Amino acid sequence: MFEQLALIGCGLMGGSFALAMKQAGLVKRVVGYSKSPSTTAKALRLGVIDEEAGSAMVAVSGADLVLLAIPVAATEATLRSIKDLVRPDTLIMDVGSTKQDVVQAARAGLRQRFGCFVPAHPIAGKEVSGVEYAEAGLYNGQQVVLTPTELTQVAQLRAAESLWRALGSHVTSMSPEAHDSALAASSHAPHLVAMAYMNSIVSQPDGHRMLSLAGPGFRDFTRIAAADTTMWRDIFLANRSEVLKQIHQLQHMLGQYEAALLSEQPQRIEGLINQARDARSQWHVGKIYAPEGGKAA
Repeated sequence: MFEQLALIGCGLMGGSFALAMKQAGLVKRVVGYSKSPSTTAKALRLGVIDEEAGSAMVAVSGADLVLLAIPVAATEATLRSIKDLVRPDTLIMDVGSTKQDVVQAARAGLRQRFGCFVPAHPIAGKEVSGVEYAEAGLYNGQQVVLTPTELTQVAQLRAAESLWRALGSHVTSMSPEAHDSALAASSHAPHLVAMAYMNSIVSQPDGHRMLSLAGPGFRDFTRIAAADTTMWRDIFLANRSEVLKQIHQLQHMLGQYEAALLSEQPQRIEGLINQARDARSQWHVGKIYAPEGGKAA
């Protein structure tokens, strides 16, 4: 059990983590800090945290567990502000969707305490944000990717693995580079495609009429286009090289469909559809796929 969780960022992800830790009996006290005092106050009122902190430093004072649930761009400055309060046995994690930039920020921010940091990405969430939507079961049954480096302390890594498993998560470890490549394909580019498709529809003269005739398939396909603007802007920019690779790959595949339609080749079209159908039917949410150079745990 952890004595004190310092929750830096009391939104959906951080709030759900705090609630899950409490429900599992893994923490005695949660001290929360958010950039917006009203958010911290709401988290206290909802029972997500036990005590408000006026700064990240105050929250971390005396903590043996720190979770950053903040925009990735704020990682380095936040870690720099708390590094002198981090003990050698403190476990620090984040919940960011990109990892190479987070690791770089943690190196610069934590310096000699960088070994305490275990980069983490729980693949879970909702279309809505805010601590009022936090729930203890958000991470149960979901994948959590850890991306330790050569300097990550073994004790902290083992503690992180045990913690997430205790919350009901499936833990996978891989390099930050492998993570960012995989997530560009499975999450970042799909969000961009859904957004781009919505942009494409509404930019057409009859776009609103087209939308009025859309059904459940369109709803499911574009669901993730209703996402947080600032968060996804930062994700696209942070992982832009890998997202661009996926855009180019998609353009290539769309070219194949276009060529098959232009040449009116039914068999070629059927082949492309069958390939997609078979791949989709064999895929299941939550199934652990061991990446090259990584391991499923």
